[in-house]
Amino acid sequence: MNKWLFGSRKSGTQQSTNVYNDVKAGLQAMYKKYLLPIESEFKYQQFYSPLLTDGDFAAKPMVMVLGQYSTGKTTFVQHLLERDYPGLRIGPEPTTDKFVAIMEGPMDQVIPGNTAVVDPTKPFSQLSNFGNIFLQRVSID
Repeated sequence: MNKWLFGSRKSGTQQSTNVYNDVKAGLQAMYKKYLLPIESEFKYQQFYSPLLTDGDFAAKPMVMVLGQYSTGKTTFVQHLLERDYPGLRIGPEPTTDKFVAIMEGPMDQVIPGNTAVVDPTKPFSQLSNFGNIFLQRVSID
């Protein structure tokens, strides 16, 4: 029944087993070996989403902070970071006009969403599905 997935397992034969140092490396290798050729063959990226890049596998976990206007989201993020970040905007009127992803890096910089989605080292290529208007409201700090 699962012969297509696991292959035939005859007793007495040696199966080649790949051992990976971590789960991420194993998933990345299996994706490139098994899924990527199928996705490329059937042009999966043209009708659903872009193919996964090395940046998608190297990405660290992300946390999304949501809430009503003036409820302390920015203050919470400042407390977690123990400092201000480059795209920080606080004001008496609503300043919730964009999505901000904060990443660690060697220097403080603001990367526009349009630039972030084409950078293969960053895990944001999937955001290109939402279009250019959305990407104008995204920044990576």
